[in-house]
Amino acid sequence: MKYHTKLTYKIFWQHVLKYKLALFFIVAPIMFASSFAITVPLFYKKFFDILVINGPRGELVSILGIIILVYMCEWVMWRIARFVNSYFQTRIMADLSVTCFSYLQKHSAKFFGDNFVGSLVKRVNRFYRAFEGIADAFTWDLLPILVEVSLIIFVLSTRSFKLGLILIVWICFYYLINLAFSKYKLKYDVERSKMDSKVTGILADTITNHTNVKLFVGFDREKKYFSDETNKLNRLRRFTWDLATGFEGIQAFFMIFLEVGIFYVAISLWKDGILTIGDFVLIQAYLLRVFMKLWDVGRIIRRFYEHLADAEEMTEILDEPHGITDTKTAKPLEVTKGEITFKDVNFAYNQTRRVIHKLNTTIKAHQKIALVGPSGAGKTTVVKLLLRQNDVTSGKIMIDGQRISAVTLESLWKNISLVPQDPILFHRTLIENIRYGKPDATDEEVIEAAKKAHCHEFISDFPDQYETYVGERGVKLSGGERQRVAIARAILRNAPILILDEATSSLDSQSELFIQDALDTLMKGKTVIVIAHRLSTIMRMDRIIVIDEGKVIEDGKHEELISKKDGIYKKLWKLQAGGFLD
Repeated sequence: MKYHTKLTYKIFWQHVLKYKLALFFIVAPIMFASSFAITVPLFYKKFFDILVINGPRGELVSILGIIILVYMCEWVMWRIARFVNSYFQTRIMADLSVTCFSYLQKHSAKFFGDNFVGSLVKRVNRFYRAFEGIADAFTWDLLPILVEVSLIIFVLSTRSFKLGLILIVWICFYYLINLAFSKYKLKYDVERSKMDSKVTGILADTITNHTNVKLFVGFDREKKYFSDETNKLNRLRRFTWDLATGFEGIQAFFMIFLEVGIFYVAISLWKDGILTIGDFVLIQAYLLRVFMKLWDVGRIIRRFYEHLADAEEMTEILDEPHGITDTKTAKPLEVTKGEITFKDVNFAYNQTRRVIHKLNTTIKAHQKIALVGPSGAGKTTVVKLLLRQNDVTSGKIMIDGQRISAVTLESLWKNISLVPQDPILFHRTLIENIRYGKPDATDEEVIEAAKKAHCHEFISDFPDQYETYVGERGVKLSGGERQRVAIARAILRNAPILILDEATSSLDSQSELFIQDALDTLMKGKTVIVIAHRLSTIMRMDRIIVIDEGKVIEDGKHEELISKKDGIYKKLWKLQAGGFLD
């Protein structure tokens, strides 16, 4: 299995380098603080050596005064590091969140169709939290351990080379064992992390579909499904915890062995007159310090790898190239007329599922066309290709002679307004949702667009009117109300190309009459593509293009197509009662 550990480090380090000065004022004080901590036992050694020989009281008191001063210096250094770290980590965590947001938003529609929303949110949160955990481990654990252990080895080596050598060998062995164990455990941590994302995704999916769960009596099924997956996560989590607990027992054995062994050697050195009683105090103080630091080193390393595992899924996404991007030479789209040309367009989702086959048609500037055909004929796919939510397999689509693959995506989208069949709104106010079509629009312009879309009537009935929050995805509004808000947004945007995908499907007959006037106003002077089943909309179009199996089968006005013998449009017409196509 491929891990993205190096890339995770690289991304984190790139963000850290933006705050070099803050990093310096964290690392330097920690190194000084750790050095002060190691200095204190040296004074206690001297204290006990003087005490053993019954030295003067004043000298002992002076040593205590120096110890207090060293502790105070250590305290100041830690406070500096802590305060600077508060700024340092919070800024980088915010930057990482924005980086994830930016990269995610640039992914294609297919990517979002393949991933749970809840799972993606979880990955982003775990990614910047992973940085916090790794930064904490390095700042407050690994760096002090490195400084203190190095100084301890140095000091003990000055007393006796044997003592320093024993400690070096033991620490190297201890570290290698911990590293090997942590790497062994990593694969289970990654598996646990992925399982955690899956459980979160299931939870989010069932909450989103809570109505279906109730109406289709799916509570017991969903509860069993969620419970089964949660139990899998629980087993993985328990297994990793048991591994850690078992290894801690091995660590304790290593520490007992070191303590007894080093004191055994120290006794011999004391007999030879190399060490004093104060040295035993120094050794014990340093061993306690080493044990205190290294007891958690295994846990720190394991947490380090756990954080890397948590970041793994998001790093994998950050390493995944965007499906649809601007070319290096992409230029802004300039719409002068609004003519759209499909030339030999082919599209397949995969090798076995071809959706569009040799589509050739031209929609003239300001022409209004309807796309008609049976379900699965490829009508919506044509729209997706025009919006570059998918890229053509071969052929080209042009607007005013400019290939859409050669223009910037944002300039393409700025010149097209889409009113979908099921508009999704932000959990924001109504005025914010309508203004999304034109961010710099005044309140008056928003209200005027709402009036044209016949939103103003129902908005005025809300207690907070235009400041009413619509709920997640706009759930506080009916389907028809959401569509009218989407139409108001399109009216406000006033793009030269307009796509209506079942834009009146959720409206009752009376509302449709109101909206039809608004749509007539909206469509004036624009190139319009309509996917609709209602003949009240289709019959107003300049042309009707009939698509079946991804090909243009028929093309013409309503009167022309209805008069064709054995034509598909005519068959669809006859199948419908009351003037609706399906």
